[in-house]
Amino acid sequence: MRHVIDQAAAWQADGVRFALATVVRTAGSAPHPAGTSMLVAADGRVVGSVSGGCVEATVCAVAEDVLAGAGPARETYGVSDDDPFAVGLTCGGTIEVTVREVTADSPLGRVAADVAARVPVALVTPLDGAGAGLAVGAAGVSGSLGDPRLDRAARDAATGLLARGESGIVTVGEAAPGPGCAAERALFVRSFGVPPRLLVFGAVDFARPLVRIGALLGYRATVCDARPAFATPARFPEAAEVVTDRPHHWLAAHEDLVDASTAICVLTHDTRFDVPVLELALRGPAGYVGAMGSRRTHEDRLARLREAGLDAGALDRLRSPIGLDLGGRGPEETAVSIVAEIVAARRGGSGRPLGELAGPVHAPHPLLNSRSKGTVASIF
Repeated sequence: MRHVIDQAAAWQADGVRFALATVVRTAGSAPHPAGTSMLVAADGRVVGSVSGGCVEATVCAVAEDVLAGAGPARETYGVSDDDPFAVGLTCGGTIEVTVREVTADSPLGRVAADVAARVPVALVTPLDGAGAGLAVGAAGVSGSLGDPRLDRAARDAATGLLARGESGIVTVGEAAPGPGCAAERALFVRSFGVPPRLLVFGAVDFARPLVRIGALLGYRATVCDARPAFATPARFPEAAEVVTDRPHHWLAAHEDLVDASTAICVLTHDTRFDVPVLELALRGPAGYVGAMGSRRTHEDRLARLREAGLDAGALDRLRSPIGLDLGGRGPEETAVSIVAEIVAARRGGSGRPLGELAGPVHAPHPLLNSRSKGTVASIF
């Protein structure tokens, strides 16, 4: 979604006419979460996707009608048992998509700027298509829904969702408004939170593809190694920062950066470096802590960490030897196995082949606990 927002802001600045199609609700085995978007320009250019290919052609046709003056649209796509030739999702799920033209007063430029600056921001869009929408974040509120009372209510709702890193449909206003009250409006809030961190300790060959793949998945990667000859930006161009320092010194000084979305990978292969940094990491809130090495190295590490005072609960959090068993060889395939384990840990996946499992391929997203019963998708 980030590249879609960047392109939308660029087109808006260049005066390109285009429509924005956004998934606002999902049910069952939907291919993409709520908030996934696609752009359709009046000249035929398309950026992004709402279903991975199932309904894109139909959504493009709807967008062309919107740009031709038909007004905002809201469509639902699923599986039709009555009409086998109907446009729908082959995965068995259902998605609801809104399509609206983006006007010059839309706050997309502000959203793109905040996203680029890694500042949390939410884009609020009215489902009825009326109003430019709002950008809500640390820099305040930009745009308007056409009513200052609704703007305040939308700001409060968006702030709550943004704090939790969630997107979804909310309802503001009153169904039967009295004097001084605003009429009810359904809004879609798309949150852009701070990217999760990938902390890689050990600037070894395995770290290079790991950082590359992590950046592709939206992680902000930091590489730290005590050896200045290895810890260089030239070796890790996709990293947000490359640091020359002892791993445990750097982590101790930056513990405030670590939260439940953080993945820590220790690739140092040296107990002088990996045991001290693992001791800190396992005492902290990181959602994933993994260490590279053989099974013998792992057992030696566990003994040293016990001596350092870590209990069984902390040691159980250590994923070592790091990665899933993919049978891979070499730095690139090893990096794939590590990232696969990080994704499984973050999303609650089993790591087993999908063919061995029952149920939907795409896990359903939890429902937003609000009056509108909208769908929530975790951003990070």
